[in-house]
Amino acid sequence: MKFDLLQTDSQSQARAGVVHTDHGAIETPIFMPVGTVGTVKGVHQRELENDVNPDIILANTYHLYLRPGMEVLEKAGGLHKFMNWDRPILTDSGGYQVYSLSANRKIKEEGVKFKSHIDGSYHFFTPERAMDIQRSIGADIIMAFDECTPYPCDYNYAKRSMHMTHRWLKRCIEHFNNTPSKYGFNQTLFPIIQGSTYTDLRQQSAEFIANCDLPANAIGGLSVGEPAEEMYAMTDVVTAVLPKDKPRYLMGVGTPINLLENVALGVDMFDCVMPTRNGRNGMIFTAHGTMNLKNKKWEQDFSPLDPADYAWVDTAYSKAYVRHLFTVNEMLGRQICTIHNLSFYLWLMREARKHILAGDFRTWKDKMVKQMDNRL
Repeated sequence: MKFDLLQTDSQSQARAGVVHTDHGAIETPIFMPVGTVGTVKGVHQRELENDVNPDIILANTYHLYLRPGMEVLEKAGGLHKFMNWDRPILTDSGGYQVYSLSANRKIKEEGVKFKSHIDGSYHFFTPERAMDIQRSIGADIIMAFDECTPYPCDYNYAKRSMHMTHRWLKRCIEHFNNTPSKYGFNQTLFPIIQGSTYTDLRQQSAEFIANCDLPANAIGGLSVGEPAEEMYAMTDVVTAVLPKDKPRYLMGVGTPINLLENVALGVDMFDCVMPTRNGRNGMIFTAHGTMNLKNKKWEQDFSPLDPADYAWVDTAYSKAYVRHLFTVNEMLGRQICTIHNLSFYLWLMREARKHILAGDFRTWKDKMVKQMDNRL
């Protein structure tokens, strides 16, 4: 993997760059649609490629390990071939499930024992096992195995967890370096910064991660319930430490406003289930605010879903029609809103990139943040 930093905004820390992988280039800042189990829910790969048009998507190690399992993925020739997707893929290591499945897991120094949310069977993930599974999945970018701490989090717990994440990282790096990729293309390992919302821990973790000198760096453990101001404060602490010549990935973030504010703090890559999950529940994001299409106020609004036309669905269907689809529980409504939201997120990141390159990002960002902070 190679990263070209093209420009940094003069009035913020926003950056425009290009990440080069064996499956293609990723223009940053970028939003990565989440395809947890090898599919972006409700969206055909053809729609994903031609309409949403992301440079990269994300899948999840824990979920793919359980189903379809490594035997199927290896026989298919890896996830790219299995799901018919020829652009870059990133896999989350399963560290987030250490957080989200807190009732069904036990953490030890060696690794984490999971109880499957599907059938109750037990599985054990170590840093080495997480590397092996991600080698088998075949993502272009694979994540180190870490513990994502909850919010709020006791300082001493956050400190112990951070140091364990660092020890796990050393094991990930050693095992990654001693194992080959399986499908004839290169994979890149990203380390993850932790430390909850404690400034000294975040700084310490960022310094440790930066000193590991991997090709890129990720920020984990945010967007887990903390106020947005604390998220921004921790991101600011971390980006001040991280090397400028490597991509920075903020995991699991967030709303359109969160994205723009973190771009301004120097983040290059994002992922979040929000555009797809909220879309399936009738909420769409627009440049002028969020809209709940289940509300009765849209019942007789026959204007286009979004006249800004981020995706073909925006002018093909009216607000009244999409509301009707949700009223009758028709899956098409969920698909339409998902395609719109993903297309809007990708438009927002590409527009941010244009303004960084044009030199007026800060002015545009401030206007957009104010504009999007509305309920329509």
